[in-house]
Amino acid sequence: MRMILILIGLLVLCGCGKQEGMAPTPPALQPTGRPALAGKVVMIIAHKEFRDEELTETRKVLERANQTIAVASSDLSPATGMLGMQAPVDLLVKDVKAADYDAVVFVGGSGAQEYWDDPTAQQLARDAVAQGKVLGAICFAPVTLANAGVLEGKQATVWRAEADRLKARGADYTGAKVQVDGDVITANGPEAAQEFGQALVKALAAK
Repeated sequence: MRMILILIGLLVLCGCGKQEGMAPTPPALQPTGRPALAGKVVMIIAHKEFRDEELTETRKVLERANQTIAVASSDLSPATGMLGMQAPVDLLVKDVKAADYDAVVFVGGSGAQEYWDDPTAQQLARDAVAQGKVLGAICFAPVTLANAGVLEGKQATVWRAEADRLKARGADYTGAKVQVDGDVITANGPEAAQEFGQALVKALAAK
């Protein structure tokens, strides 16, 4: 009996026996939920007098959601914001193809008027809708969408002074800070920039 007890003791010391209170190593946890959002967004800015925060704050939200951002304008030299920002430009608006991006976003500011009646900008907005892309515009920029005909029958918002321009093109102007109608997202000014970005991310995640 003494020899048996000694052998049992040796087995325990060597780790060959199961020790009380020692839980088995759990298997590695598997990732759950949706994969990390990733995509490409083009942001259209006026070459002069775009609204700085509408570019920077919206962009920050999109980049935190793993979006790659391209900035397009009417000239390849740095664009100038209303508050003095110098923004590098990646490509010309005329070279933007909606098919290359998950979202097309028009940034506002008083300079955004340069695209209101621009056939290229308007066609880009129409292409984005036709191809099921997320289409956004903030501040003065929803007027470009309205003139392109893509806000007709849709709920939308804009900088308050330009509300009649949306109504004249058949939009249902709501006056909301941020308005979502399907894949079309509009916002009314720089204070809405972060919420605008969040709405864009939510729309992209739903794709």
